[in-house]
Order: sequence, then C-alpha cells, then structure tokens
Amino acid sequence: MTDTRPDDIADTDVYITRAFDAPRPVVWRFFIEPEHLAVWFAPNGITTPAGSIAIDPRVGGRWELIMVDDTSGDQFPMRGTIVELVEPELLVLRLDASTGGSPEAMMLRIQFHDHGERTRITLHQGPFTPDRRHDTETGWLESFVKLDRRLSADRSSTKEN
Repeated sequence: MTDTRPDDIADTDVYITRAFDAPRPVVWRFFIEPEHLAVWFAPNGITTPAGSIAIDPRVGGRWELIMVDDTSGDQFPMRGTIVELVEPELLVLRLDASTGGSPEAMMLRIQFHDHGERTRITLHQGPFTPDRRHDTETGWLESFVKLDRRLSADRSSTKEN
C-alpha cells in the first residue's frame, strides 16, 4: 500500500510502505540473498535470473542484478553500491544513473520495521522523471505481490512440516 507522502519526500520520488506476514529477518533475506531476491524481484512479465544477481552485503559492497523481459529478452540492469547497511533494519543503495531515473544520483532506501511476526517496510527511491516514477512504483507494487505469495508459500510449507 502506498501511504500519504511525508512532506520531506519529493514528488519525483517513489515512497511506499508495505507490511508482510513474516518476521523481519525473513523479509530481510528476500532483499539481500540472491536466491531469494530472484523469486520475486521484477514487475509482471519480467524475471530476474538468480545468476544475474551479485550482492556483497557490506557498506561499499555491490547490489546488482539484471531484469529480463520474458517476451522480448530485453535486459534492464540495476547496479548499485551499498552506502548503509544495518542488518536486518536498513538497506541504502546509491544506484547507477543508467538504472533509468534521472541524471542525478539515485538513492534507494529500505527500512525494515519489526512488528513481531509481521514486517513493515518503508521504501524511498528517486529522483525520477514523472513517467519513470510511475513505472517504478508500479514495478515495486507488482513485485511485492510476488513476494507476498512466496512468503505465504514458505509459511505454508513450514506449517506442514
């Protein structure tokens, strides 16, 4: 769910808060471990092959992946450097300008808020042009639906065992 934008968030930025039915350490792993990120990260019609993901979880480390259009095969790289990391609370990336925002340095900040067996994330990314902002927000929301499904499937299989 997209919340009311705080006053200090620019109109050029994506701002989303979203709750997931999983503890914070579990949700964190889905953002920081390539095999977990690959199962949900990309909007509908696009996949992120696990082999394209490189994450070095430390300040100064890289966070990179390639999204691939399922129909055309077109590739969309996302390259970033981790500038802040507090496990399992905060992930901040400086993204390469070729990632598609604006010529300015783009930042992606994700905070993970502990709510017992649930986790709320706050995502702030930008700046973008208006069209890119809309597309990016839509992509995140579609990706989060996939993440919800995966977390639900993991919970179900854990309960069965």
